[in-house]
Amino acid sequence: MTLHHAIWTVGQKPELLARAVLPSEKQLEDMIVAAPQILSDSWMLIGRQERTAHGGIIDLLAIQPDGALVLIELKRDRTPRDVIAQALDYASWVEVLKPEDIAAIYGRFAPGRNLAGDFLARFGAELDEEALNHTHEVVIVAAELDADSERIVGYLADRGIAINVLCFQVFTQGGQQLLSRAWLKDRVEAPPEPPSGPKGPKEPWNGEFYASFGVGPNRSWDDAVRHGFISAGGASWYSKTLGLLKPGDRVWVKSPNHGFVGVGQVIGAAEPAEAFKLKNEAGEEVTALEALKGANYHRDLADDPDRCEWFVPVRWAATVPLDKAIKEIGLFGNQNTVCRPTAPKWRTTVERLKTHFPGFDG
Repeated sequence: MTLHHAIWTVGQKPELLARAVLPSEKQLEDMIVAAPQILSDSWMLIGRQERTAHGGIIDLLAIQPDGALVLIELKRDRTPRDVIAQALDYASWVEVLKPEDIAAIYGRFAPGRNLAGDFLARFGAELDEEALNHTHEVVIVAAELDADSERIVGYLADRGIAINVLCFQVFTQGGQQLLSRAWLKDRVEAPPEPPSGPKGPKEPWNGEFYASFGVGPNRSWDDAVRHGFISAGGASWYSKTLGLLKPGDRVWVKSPNHGFVGVGQVIGAAEPAEAFKLKNEAGEEVTALEALKGANYHRDLADDPDRCEWFVPVRWAATVPLDKAIKEIGLFGNQNTVCRPTAPKWRTTVERLKTHFPGFDG
């Protein structure tokens, strides 16, 4: 089934906008570099026209908040088999990139800039070298999706290869051109489990959840302790993993740049800000955005289900203020909002944390 787009004007007599074409896919590449959110609002571009060790040239390279890389290839005029085979060849090169290689790629993309510093500014969390390039994804950007491409990509994706197609089309309205895009495969925002290193060992999950709670203008730890919740928002990449948590689950919470600050039991499912209810100072039940005064909680995105703040209610067993956070060498850390770690470091981290939280009843 070939992927098609259509855009209609809104009114009593809707009109179908006419299709158009860009002069070249080079123009689309320039647009993506200028506005990376054309691809995803959860990616940060780190490379462009990067030459591989095998003589190929990668169109674009991006990084996700968990340190995973995204290899982006524009189809241009190549045949489906050529572009897919080439992208997979490039992926075999990306897979073995080390942190220093990735930093060098970013240095060529943004001369004079620092990958770690820009990653922190973009995602609000420090770049964890252990998680950097722990996995990667291939994305093919095409003006048209033919049956051959769809069949080949579908076959690979169904067998566990992280590959997808972003199909874009251009429309005209008056003297203006509009860009529309759609994914071949629905994107699953819940990221893979983090390893203990780039190719590190795994072990059975110990049943304990890890959560990252970023504090700042959009989120307050004092609010979370007082009202009993954890939250995330700003993009679906951050909030959707909250859906991993179910009532009865135990979650250990770390605040990036501070340390572990709490442990508690989940007592409800994730809900968007406008549906999540709390009690205000008068004891009245109101929405979270009405009750919470310590931060913004993405109020300007409240009507956007993908980007608004989402909340999970938690009954705290033990918490500490940010200035008393548990931060030791060797404790587990990850950029994912919620995950089920299978790294040996997670088991040892939980064992050590139990000794630091006097209210822990596990």
